[in-house]
Amino acid sequence: MADQTTTINDALGRPIRDLRISVTDRCNYRCTYCMPAEIFGERYHFLPREEVLTYEEITRLTRIFVSLGVNKVRLTGGEPLVRRDIAELVAQLNTIPGVDDLTLTTNGYLLADQAEALKRAGLARITVSIDSLDPEVYASMNGRGYDPSKTLAGIAAAEAAGLGPIKLNSVIERGTTDRTAVALAAHFKGTGHILRFIEFMDVGNLNAWDRSKVVPSAELIERINAETPIEPVDPNYPGEVAERWRYVDGTGELGFISSVTQPFCSGCTRARLSPEGKLFTCLFGSDGFDLKTPLRTGATDDEITALITGVWSKRTDRYSELRATEGATTRKIEMYQIGG
Repeated sequence: MADQTTTINDALGRPIRDLRISVTDRCNYRCTYCMPAEIFGERYHFLPREEVLTYEEITRLTRIFVSLGVNKVRLTGGEPLVRRDIAELVAQLNTIPGVDDLTLTTNGYLLADQAEALKRAGLARITVSIDSLDPEVYASMNGRGYDPSKTLAGIAAAEAAGLGPIKLNSVIERGTTDRTAVALAAHFKGTGHILRFIEFMDVGNLNAWDRSKVVPSAELIERINAETPIEPVDPNYPGEVAERWRYVDGTGELGFISSVTQPFCSGCTRARLSPEGKLFTCLFGSDGFDLKTPLRTGATDDEITALITGVWSKRTDRYSELRATEGATTRKIEMYQIGG
């Protein structure tokens, strides 16, 4: 097994620090920017159970990734809370020395019933997606007609369980969620939760992305500042993707993730593991490297370590930078397959 202190860098000198694990490709929402309902209907075939990594396989791979420098692990989907007994995976991952930050991203619909179990299993904190508090806008965005009440209940349950600081993600799209963004900020101001606005991205091939629908973070900052003054804050660590701002009156913090207008590829340290065990080195990747087959055909930890090292050391991904300068249009993996 690789030494615990081993560090690998990609071809552009970027180390591997973050591992995002998509535990399922299934979701109870049909968000327009991820799994539009007109495509992912009732007849859509998701991965069969036998093709999805088991919790034991995920834990083994995570140990190997940690031996190569990963110290932050995030569980994503699809919607991770629809996978049965997800707290068991959290408990397994929590035993791995070197995992300094174990988190999960969810739409929050099922969170109220699971928050306490997740905390007991060792989850450190949680991120909840909530695009709007307006019932009509929220229902339209999630594609199921749900209002935000269950997600708000999930946020409250997560706070009560001690899963903090809670981060809240809101995708901002011109003509829909941008109209309620300032009200969303006002609602969570003073709660201790960190609301982060995400520019509408061209993840995948099915979300009808159009640059005219992108609201630059700079524009949104101006709108919020006009209501309640905010000021920039230094990053928590090098390579932090969210630009931090705080209310001048000291009542909280906001974040802005600007991968369209201000690409941050140069600081990206994220690897992504898909439900069927493929390693992706970019959110906008077109294909992944199969780790499940060697895992299930007797490869040793050292052999899998060598495979991961070979993939990461050749990594040159910088899609968002190329999009900004050259208009990159390569076919991409869908967001629900590797998380956000």
